[in-house]
Amino acid sequence: MTATSHSAATSYLIGVDTGGTYTDAAIIEAQGHKVVASAKSITTKGDLAIGVTGAITDAIAQLPQGLAAKDIALVSVSTTLATNAVVEGHGSAVGVVLIGFDAAMVERTGIAKAFPGIPMAVIGGGHDHNGDARMALDVDALRAALEAMAPKVDAFAVASAFAVRNAAHELQARAFIVEATGKPVTLSTELSSSLDAPRRALTATLNARLIARVSGLIDAVGRSMAQLGVNCPLMIVKGDGSLALAHSVATRPIETVLSGPAASLVGAQWLSGLQSFIMSDMGGTTTDLGVLIDGRPKVNEEGAEVGGWRTMVRAIDVRTIGLGGDSEVALGAAGKLTINPQRIVPVSLLGHRYPQVLAMLQADLADVEGGGALHGRFVLLPFGARSGADSESGARSGTDAEPSARSGADYEPSARPGADSEPSARSGADSESGAKLGMQTAELPPREAEVLRLVTEAPQPLRKLATSLHAQRAIAALQKKGLIQVAGFTPSDAAHVLGLQANWSKPAAVLAAQLGCRLREMKFPTPERTQAYAQLVWSETVRLTAKAILDTACGFTLPDDKLVQAVCSGAPRVGLAQVSLRPSVPVVAVGGPVKVYYGEVGHRLGCEMVFPPFCDVANAVGAATGVVAHSVRVEVHGDGSGVFRLHSTVGSQQFTDVALALEAARTLARAAAADAVRAMGASDPQVQLTLSKTFFPHAVDDRGLMEAVVLAEAMGRP
Repeated sequence: MTATSHSAATSYLIGVDTGGTYTDAAIIEAQGHKVVASAKSITTKGDLAIGVTGAITDAIAQLPQGLAAKDIALVSVSTTLATNAVVEGHGSAVGVVLIGFDAAMVERTGIAKAFPGIPMAVIGGGHDHNGDARMALDVDALRAALEAMAPKVDAFAVASAFAVRNAAHELQARAFIVEATGKPVTLSTELSSSLDAPRRALTATLNARLIARVSGLIDAVGRSMAQLGVNCPLMIVKGDGSLALAHSVATRPIETVLSGPAASLVGAQWLSGLQSFIMSDMGGTTTDLGVLIDGRPKVNEEGAEVGGWRTMVRAIDVRTIGLGGDSEVALGAAGKLTINPQRIVPVSLLGHRYPQVLAMLQADLADVEGGGALHGRFVLLPFGARSGADSESGARSGTDAEPSARSGADYEPSARPGADSEPSARSGADSESGAKLGMQTAELPPREAEVLRLVTEAPQPLRKLATSLHAQRAIAALQKKGLIQVAGFTPSDAAHVLGLQANWSKPAAVLAAQLGCRLREMKFPTPERTQAYAQLVWSETVRLTAKAILDTACGFTLPDDKLVQAVCSGAPRVGLAQVSLRPSVPVVAVGGPVKVYYGEVGHRLGCEMVFPPFCDVANAVGAATGVVAHSVRVEVHGDGSGVFRLHSTVGSQQFTDVALALEAARTLARAAAADAVRAMGASDPQVQLTLSKTFFPHAVDDRGLMEAVVLAEAMGRP
C-alpha cells in the first residue's frame, strides 16, 4: 500500500484527512517517494468544504513552479468522522427492520442498548441455513412499521436471518422501503458475508446512522475540488487501508470506520521506512494504535471494534480510545482529575478565534459567588454552521476565522490572512447551512429547540444558557447530537500554559487553568498553583498514552495496578523494587499533537520513539499512497451424503460433484472480487485465491468435505 503502486502517469497525488480538529492535506510525488507540500486548516463541521478548501489551497500553493491544480491525478480522503461519530454517539435518526428474528436474536443485536428509543420493527420472513425461505416476507407488517417509523427517521437499516445464504428478503424490503419513503436503506449483507445476523444488524444500523455524515464529507471535498480546478478521481480510505471511489462508499460509510488509523498506519510506514513498529496516532478527539510486523498490518477479520461496539467491518486491527489533545478535562470525586473521552473545543482555540472570550474568562474569575464547574466553559454552534455569521464575527473580532498552517511547523498553525474575504470557499454554504439548522430545530424536542435557538456562532458563557437542570440536559443532548459545541479546558490548553504548544491563545489557556485550579483546590490560583495544575493535566495525558501503548504491545488490556501505574507515571519504583515494562519494537508517533506529549512517553517507557518527517500529516500521506482492494468469501458445505451446497449472498447452488462445486466457488469469488474492485475505481485487478477445507472423520478425499471456504482478495491501482 505505497505510492509505488501507482502508475507513472499519476505523478502528483493529494491526500486529505478530515479530523475532529484539523483538516490536513499532503501532496505526494509518487516516483520520487516524497512529500512535496503539506498544510493544515481548522475542520469546520458546519460546512466541511471550508476547512477542506483551505487545506488543499495552501498545499497546492506550495507545488513546484510550473505545476498547478490541473496536474493533480488523484485526490484521496481519509476521515475520522465515522469513527468519532460512533465513539461520541452522533448520527442520523434510523429505523431498524429485523426480518425473521426471534426475541433472543433481537436482544443479541445490542441495538436497543446502544441507541435507547430507536424505532425497531420485527417482521416475519427470513431464510434457513440452506438459503430456503422459511416464510414469505410479511409485507403488511413492513407497511405498518414504515407508517410508524418513517416520519421520525432519516434512514433505515435492514437485516434478515440467514440473508448471507439468500438476500432476497433484504432486497425485497429495501425496494419496498425506498418506494414508500424515498429514504436511504442499508442492507446487512452489503456490509458482511458472515452468518452472525445480530451483529450484522448492529453494523447495518451504525452504517445507516453515518450515511449523511460521510456523504456530506464527499460533497464537501467535491465542491472544493471543483472550486480549485482539480479534475481527477476522488477516492476514500476504507478501514482496511485500501481505497474506493467516493460514490461507491457513500452508501457504505461504515467501511470508513477506522479509515483514519488505517491511513495513518500506511502513512507511518511510508514516512518512517520501518517494517515492524507500533503506530500511535494522536489527534484532537482520539488516539489510534496499530501494529505493523514485517511490513504487514494486522487485519481484524472478526470486525472492527469502535466505541465498545464490535462491527463486522473488515479493518486493520487498531485500538481507538477517546484520548486526544482536545479531550475534556473534568474533576471527579474528591477532586480527582480525569481526561474524559468527549471532545470539546479548547479554550485557547476559542480565544484565538474570538478575543472577546478573554473578557468572559476574566469575568468568571472575578465571580466568586457562583458558577463553579460552569466557569470557563462556553457554548457555540459548530464552526462554519452559519458561514455568513462566521465571517461577520471574525471581522468583528479582528481574527482570521479560518486559521491554517504549513505542517512543517510543529503543530503550530499560522494565520492565513484574508481568509474571511474568500466568499468562494463558502459558496452555497450560507443558505444551505441555515436551512439545515432550521430543519434540525423543527425536529427537536421543544426544550432542545428552544435552547438551540439561543446558541450562536460566537461563543457564550455556558452558565448563561444552562440556567436550569432542564437547560443543562438540553445542552448535553444537543452536544451529543453534534448540533452545538462546548468549549472548556483540555490537554491542548495545558500545553499552552506550559509553553509546549503555541498555536492558539496562551492568555485564554492561562485564565481557564486558573479557573480549573480554583475549582479543584478551592484556593486562590497563584501562578505556581496554576502551573502545577496544567502540569498535572499534561502528565495525566502522558500517563494514559503510555498505558495505551503498553496495552497495544502486550495485545491485551493490562490491569491499571500499582506496577503499571508506576511505569506509566514516570516514577518506576514500588517500594524497593525497580519496575520496567517497554515495547520490544519502536513506536512511530504520528498526528498533530504527538511532539507535545510523546517525548515524555518514550522517556517513561524507555522505548525508541520515532517522529518521522511530516509526522503531523501522516494520515493524509497514507490516504494518498493506498491501493484499491476487496475480498469476497464463498462457502461450500457438504452434508456427508454426497450433496454439496455453495453459499453466497446471491443465493445457493446444489451440486453432487464436489469438484464442480469447488470450481464454481472459485469462479464466483474471483469474479465478484474483481468486479467489486473495478466498481471502486481500479483497473486491471489482480486476484489471489485461498482455499481452506474441513473434512468429516475418516474422509479420504474431497468427497468427504464438510466445509470449504474460498477467499478471493483482489487488488488494483486507482
